[in-house]
Amino acid sequence: MPFLLLVLVLTAASLAGADKTQPRLDEATAVFQEVMSRPDRSIPQDLLDKAQCIVVVPGLKKGAFIIGAKYGKGYLSCRKPGAGWSAPGSIRVEGGSVGFQIGGSESDVIMLVMNERGAAKLLSSKFTLGGDVTVAAGPVGREATAQTDAAMRAEILSWSRARGVFAGISLQGATLRQDLDDNAAIYGKKLTNKEVVQSSTPVPSKAQPLISVLTKYSSAKNAN
Repeated sequence: MPFLLLVLVLTAASLAGADKTQPRLDEATAVFQEVMSRPDRSIPQDLLDKAQCIVVVPGLKKGAFIIGAKYGKGYLSCRKPGAGWSAPGSIRVEGGSVGFQIGGSESDVIMLVMNERGAAKLLSSKFTLGGDVTVAAGPVGREATAQTDAAMRAEILSWSRARGVFAGISLQGATLRQDLDDNAAIYGKKLTNKEVVQSSTPVPSKAQPLISVLTKYSSAKNAN
């Protein structure tokens, strides 16, 4: 009996660790498609066309009881001169906040990286929003003017689509780090995000829908 119990525990652990990159890529694709398909509630087109990189995190989880915590996994892609969006790299969002807050939520998060310094930080192994780079809430509405102080100064602009208790989300203090294990699940080896983005790594078939929808809604040019 103890042996059978051990087998069941190991089997459950194995299933829990199964590759979830394909459904997560599909979710990221759906999130971006759904957000951009509503002109009155989408990312301003001029910001998207100027962005050097993008991050999509479907279902960022935030739970709170006095001390809040955030956790989620998603993907990043950066523009390659003359070649459109790069193959995606895997990323984890982790972080916390302190304050009187009771509840929990799950939000889809999209971030645009607006300059070279922000892109360099994004492709590092780990960095903190609001610490290593400046981050601000982005304006909403495809035709909305983007010439706000936040949009002009911030290295990263962020948006969220809340599906839980909280109406919005704060990314100040959250940490972004590359996920080598998920990259290995996608590419067959533990490539760093910098290697994925800056090399000639082809877009794998499982990630083609995500790159296609990024291309559909954004200009092929990169304003450097």
